[in-house]
Amino acid sequence: MSPAARRILVSVIAIVAVTLAVCLWIIRGPGPMAFADGPKVALSDYRGANPSGVPAKLAQASLVERGAYLARAADCRVCHTTQGGREYAGGLGFKLPFGTLYSTNITPDKETGIGNYSDQDFLNAVHRGTRRDGARLYPAMPFTSYTYMTDADAMAIKAYLFSLAPVRAAAPPNTLLFPFNQRWAMNFWSALFNPDTRFEPDTAKSLEWNRGAYLAEALAHCGECHTPRNLAFALDNRKKFAGALTAGWRAFNISSDKATGLGAWSDDEIFSYLSVGHAAGHGTASGPMGEAVDHSFSHLAPEDIRAVVAYLRTVPAIASADLPATLASPPPASHKDGVSTPNPRGKMVFQGACVSCHGWTGESSISPFATLTGAWAVNDPSGTNVVQVVLSGTKRLTPEHAVSMPAFGGAFSDAEIAALANYVTARFGTKASQVTAQDVAELRKQTSR
Repeated sequence: MSPAARRILVSVIAIVAVTLAVCLWIIRGPGPMAFADGPKVALSDYRGANPSGVPAKLAQASLVERGAYLARAADCRVCHTTQGGREYAGGLGFKLPFGTLYSTNITPDKETGIGNYSDQDFLNAVHRGTRRDGARLYPAMPFTSYTYMTDADAMAIKAYLFSLAPVRAAAPPNTLLFPFNQRWAMNFWSALFNPDTRFEPDTAKSLEWNRGAYLAEALAHCGECHTPRNLAFALDNRKKFAGALTAGWRAFNISSDKATGLGAWSDDEIFSYLSVGHAAGHGTASGPMGEAVDHSFSHLAPEDIRAVVAYLRTVPAIASADLPATLASPPPASHKDGVSTPNPRGKMVFQGACVSCHGWTGESSISPFATLTGAWAVNDPSGTNVVQVVLSGTKRLTPEHAVSMPAFGGAFSDAEIAALANYVTARFGTKASQVTAQDVAELRKQTSR
């Protein structure tokens, strides 16, 4: 080969290599904490207090007690428990556009659970998304977030799970369509999108910030619901916490954007929303977020919730273009006023089933948890969460704030629920939704519970 030909070949190889590297960077995107540009160090090299593990009050607790706290922080119970079923016995169906995926049994049953998992087997599942038999897990298991969890915390969770009574319960077979039923393809997906690395503290940030980052990213995996996904179904951290659709519900923007995120919320309001599922003037948690509050955040130490708040404050602002910059004010007290677009069917349903709790102004006289004004759900022009709350109801488990709304999915037709959602968003929000009966039917299919 002549020198000129060799130079051309080398140039072509270099161009291809650079092109592939750029494509890989575009597809993979930044990590969840890349926005914080301070120096990162291995946890073992961090000179401050350890931001991982449990809060100070549990520092001397047993391994199982520490594991119980961390399992709640990681919200393991919600995904691995069916409604009315045994805790952690799996079988919960995740209804996806290409089929249904069922969660696994993570009790210590040796035949249908994880009773035969060694410590390394457990770490492989949590950090790498690999089962004991070598098969890859689907990213419904948030191993790309759990990969940041320390080995010590993962082992504490394992100790807690193995302290539970084993439950013999095999999960139903998944019903994924081709090619999504080909687990071997997850080898390539994981190679691209799972960094398989542990949490690295940012030395430029406070201990509280690093604790909040560890809780929000490695344990609570907030991004799995609140960060949009790319075409490969991996988190798109270029739009970190900008909101996304998850399990048929809208997980709203929790970036620091002042108009459509949390930027205008006070620290106490965010703290209240996470700890009891309600913030005055901002609405009440329902659906998957309500479950996260009930089974995870409400069990965390106050200082841990404050740490999450401190972390959320620093997430770069990203505006949600489809949400209004200003929320609607309370409508008139008279049912004759307040809706510019007539919707007699929706109004009739609201008057018969809803007004006694929510009132015509949307400011409930029964419970602040039932107040509609200020809530993103009624100000979202898609009406998604309004439909879901009507279909599934909602219930807060905190005793001092007990409130429940029954599910009306079996009481009203799809057309009636669509009319109700359009009336509610028109009366209490900034813009009426245009939900159809077909939209409601599709949302019914996506609801896991």
